[in-house]
Amino acid sequence: MDSTVSVLVSSLLLIFSTHFALTVANNPEFSRIQPTRMVTKLIHRDSIFSPYYSSNDTVADRTERTMKTSLARLAYLYGKIERDFDIHDLWLNLHPSASEPLFLVNFSMGQPPVPQLAIMDTGSSLLWIQCAPCKSCSQQIIGPMLDPSISSTYDSLSCKNIICRYAPGAECDSTRQCVYNQTYVQGLPSAGVIATEQLIFGSSDEGRNAVSNVLFGCSHRNGNYEDRRFTGVFGLGSGITSVVNQMGSKFSYCIGNIADPYYNYNQLVLSEGVNMEGYSTPLDVVDGHYQVILEGVSVGETRLVIDPGAFKRTGRERRVIIDSGTAPTWLAENEYTALEREVRNLLDRFLTPFMRGSFLCYKGKVSRDLVGFPAVTFHFAEGADLVVDTESMFYQATPNIFCMAVRQASVYGKDLKDFSVIGLMAQQYYNVAYDLNKHKLFFQRIDCELLDE
Repeated sequence: MDSTVSVLVSSLLLIFSTHFALTVANNPEFSRIQPTRMVTKLIHRDSIFSPYYSSNDTVADRTERTMKTSLARLAYLYGKIERDFDIHDLWLNLHPSASEPLFLVNFSMGQPPVPQLAIMDTGSSLLWIQCAPCKSCSQQIIGPMLDPSISSTYDSLSCKNIICRYAPGAECDSTRQCVYNQTYVQGLPSAGVIATEQLIFGSSDEGRNAVSNVLFGCSHRNGNYEDRRFTGVFGLGSGITSVVNQMGSKFSYCIGNIADPYYNYNQLVLSEGVNMEGYSTPLDVVDGHYQVILEGVSVGETRLVIDPGAFKRTGRERRVIIDSGTAPTWLAENEYTALEREVRNLLDRFLTPFMRGSFLCYKGKVSRDLVGFPAVTFHFAEGADLVVDTESMFYQATPNIFCMAVRQASVYGKDLKDFSVIGLMAQQYYNVAYDLNKHKLFFQRIDCELLDE
C-alpha cells in the first residue's frame, strides 16, 4: 500500500471511529455508562499478589524472563503493522504474545462479581475475559469463572447492533449470536461472544466503583497457551470496541521500578478523572498502535548527531510506538547507533564493555558504577521530553553485569531497520496519560504514590 492510499485509509478510519464514538454515546444500550474516575492498582507480574509469583525466582531470573518476553512483543507489534511480515524472519524463539505479562489489571465483572487479573495491553482494543463454559481455558487461576447464565448484569449483543456489523473481527454466527475472534501474531486466538457486563474497579481509597454495560468479549475458546494464569486481556487501544472509548476517551498509567515487584503504587486510571499534566505531545493512532513523533535524543547536555531524515514521518515510515507491553526501548538503526556510541564514549574508559548476545553490557553494578552518569532524554514533538535516568536506561542482568535497556530492533531482522518502540522502562516514574479526543499524550514525572494524595 503506497503512502497516499495509507493516509486515505487512516483518515477514513478516524472519521468512522469518531462517528462510532458518538453513536455509542447516544445509544440507549450504553447510556448507563457514567464517566467517573476509575482507579485500580496494577499487579506486577512477580509480586506476591500475582498468580505468577515464585519465591524461588532471583532478580536475574526475573530480568532474563522480562527481556525474552520483550523479543516476542517486538515481533507482535511489528507483525500487526506489516501483515505480510513473516515473523520467522526474526532470529528468536517466539512464544504466544499474550502469555507473559508485565502488569495485570485487577478488577471484577458480573453480578455477583467475579475477580479478574487481565494483561494490560495498549496494543489491542478489546477487553476479553474467560467465560463458562470454556474450552482450553485457564486451569491455574483460583476462583470462579464468569458464568453468563448466573450473572444478572450480563447481556449478549444483538446481531443488529452497529458494533457487530463494523467492529474488526466481529460477525453474526449461524446461531444469530454476535461473536468475535481476536488473533495474535504467533499466538493463539480468543474467540467468543460480544456482550455487555458490569465492570468493577477498587478505588484508591479502598472503595469500589461499578460501571454498567461495558462492552467486552466473553471468551469461550482461548487456545492452548503454555502459560494460562491470566484471565484475559485488558485492551487499552483506541478501537471501536475499546473500554477507553466507552468511558470518556482518556486513560493513564503510572509505573514505578519494573525491577521492584514490591512497589505498591502502580496504577491504571480510566475516564474523565485522569490527571492530564506535564509535557504533552501529539498522539496518533496508526494500525491500532499509539504513535508519537521522536525528534531527537540527548545524553546529558549533548544532543546526539542523528540524520534529520531519521525523524521524518513520510507515509508509513519511521514509526515510533509507545507501548505498555515491552520493557526495554527498541530504537531504529540510526538512532541506536548514535546513542550507543555516546554511551561507550562515556563508559568504556572506566568499565569493561562486552556484548551479551547482541546487547551492550558492562561488568559492574548500576548503583555503584553509574553514579553521575547523565540522564538520557528523548525529545518529542512540541517540546515534550521523556527524561530517562540510569535506573531506566540500564538494568542489572546479573549481580556483576549490567546492560543497556535500549536496544537496536534491526538486530532481529532487517525489516526492523526503521522501527522504534518506547518501552515501559523508559516510562518508569511517569504518569503517562492518553487523551484520544484531543490526540495528546502527557508525560508527568512523579512518584506514583503521590497521585493518591
